[in-house]
Amino acid sequence: MLAAVGLATALALTATACDSGGDTNAGGDASAPAATGGDDKIQIPDDIPDDIQDRLKEHGIDLDQWKGGAWKNWDKDDWLREAGDFVNPIIEDLWDPDRMREAEDPDQGKGVDESDLAGDQGVTDPEPAPVDAQPVQAAYHDNAPEAGKVFFDSPEGTMVCSATVVEDPANPGKSNLVWTAGHCVHAGKAGGWYRNIAFVPSYNNDAKSAAELTNATQEEVAPYGVWWGDWVQTSDQWIEQGGATGGQGASYDFAVIHVTPEEGSGGKSLEETVGSALPVEFDAPAVSEVGTITATGYPAAKPFDGETMHQCEDEPGRLSLAKSDPTMYRIGCTMTGGSSGGGWVAKGSDGKPALVSNTSIGPVTAGWLAGPHLGTEAKGIYDAVSEKFAGQ
Repeated sequence: MLAAVGLATALALTATACDSGGDTNAGGDASAPAATGGDDKIQIPDDIPDDIQDRLKEHGIDLDQWKGGAWKNWDKDDWLREAGDFVNPIIEDLWDPDRMREAEDPDQGKGVDESDLAGDQGVTDPEPAPVDAQPVQAAYHDNAPEAGKVFFDSPEGTMVCSATVVEDPANPGKSNLVWTAGHCVHAGKAGGWYRNIAFVPSYNNDAKSAAELTNATQEEVAPYGVWWGDWVQTSDQWIEQGGATGGQGASYDFAVIHVTPEEGSGGKSLEETVGSALPVEFDAPAVSEVGTITATGYPAAKPFDGETMHQCEDEPGRLSLAKSDPTMYRIGCTMTGGSSGGGWVAKGSDGKPALVSNTSIGPVTAGWLAGPHLGTEAKGIYDAVSEKFAGQ
C-alpha cells in the first residue's frame, strides 16, 4: 500500500432510531459535551460480537454513551482524525426524508478567489466561461443511475455532498464502492472524520420540487435505499493539508467509500441494486486530449436548493494551486456547493464513459469547478478498498 494512502476502518453495527422526526441540530457545538440519556432514541443490540466491541474500545468509544448521543460530541480532543480511526455505526432510520431535506451544503461561504491563484505555480489556463448547469431529466435512475447523494454529520450540523457508484475490480458486477471528495468524509488538517456517512443513490428520483418533498415518503426520496459507509479511505495529503478555504489539499481531494445497506438488499450489491457502476480512469490523458467532461451533482447553495440533480458539460482547462501539486482539471459550471464529490465523466480509453475526476473546489461566486487528476495516490486508495473486500 502506498504511503500516501489514508486508511479508515469502519466498524459496522446496527442501531435503531425510534424517533424518525430527524435531529435538526445533530452537529451541536464543536465543544459541546456528549449528550446523555436518550436510550429511547437509539437502540443498539446487546449481542454485538466481542471483536467489534473490542475495536470500539480501542478507539475510546463507550457503546452506552454512543447510543445515548455521544456521537454528537465534537470536542477536538475526542474527534477521531487519524487514518485508522474511522468508526461509523449504522443508526437505522436516522436519515429519514426530513433529515435528508434539511442537510446543508458543507461549502457555504467557502471557495477560492484570485489571491489563491496568485504566485509561483504550475500551468493555469485562462478562467473558463460559465456554463449554466442543466437539470437532469427524471427519472434520474434512467439517465444517471450511478449518481447520488452522500449525507453526513459534522460539527456544523447535517451536511450533504454528491457521489458516484464505481466499479470494483475485485467484485466485478457486484460493486459496493462509492467515489466522492475527501472533504465529504474528513475535515482535513483542522478536524477529523465525519460521522453517520451514508449514500443515497438516485436521491429524489422523480425530480420533485422542494415543496413536493415536504410530505415525501422514504421510498420517494431514497427509492434504492440508504447505504452506510463501513470502510472509508482518503489521501494522507487531504488529512494533513486539507482546508475549508483557499483550495488547500484540493489536488488530493478524493475518497472511496465501501457501503452496506441499512435494511438489507436481498443479497444484492449496490451495483446490482442500481443496475450500473462506472469504471475509474486513472492517469487520464492530458487536458488537450480529454475532450468534453460532464460533471454531475446536487447543488445546494443558492440559486439551487439541493433537491434536484444537475449537470455541466465543458472542455476542461488546467488549474494549478501549488507548483508542487498535480495540476487539476477545471471546467465552466454554475453548480454550487452540495455538488462537491460529484463525478466527472469523460470518454475512457475504451471509448466508453469513465469517471476521471470529482468536484472539489470552485469560487465563492460560482462560475467554474475544479477537480483533481486521479493518479497514483487515487489508484492506491481505490485498489486498497477493492482488495479489502475481495470475494465478499
